[in-house]
Amino acid sequence: MSENLRVCRKCLLNQETEEEFRAKLEEYIANLDEDVRVDQETYEKRLTICGKCPHIINGMCRLCGCFVELRAAVKVRKCPDVERRWQAEE
Repeated sequence: MSENLRVCRKCLLNQETEEEFRAKLEEYIANLDEDVRVDQETYEKRLTICGKCPHIINGMCRLCGCFVELRAAVKVRKCPDVERRWQAEE
């Protein structure tokens, strides 16, 4: 197997509990560099907006397939909807 082979972690969800997956996601977000991650206020505001969106199901965006908590944590990410609910930071 090639060392460059990427593994889709979503395919492995059946191998761990929801709590284990959530802990890994939270750890990943917490360990993002400060120059990559939005501040806590922006993060919470984005999540509030996503929480009201009709395209969200089980924490995933049906438009792009992302985990909204991860997308909301990264400065350069924006809402994937045509009518953006929140924008990327510069």
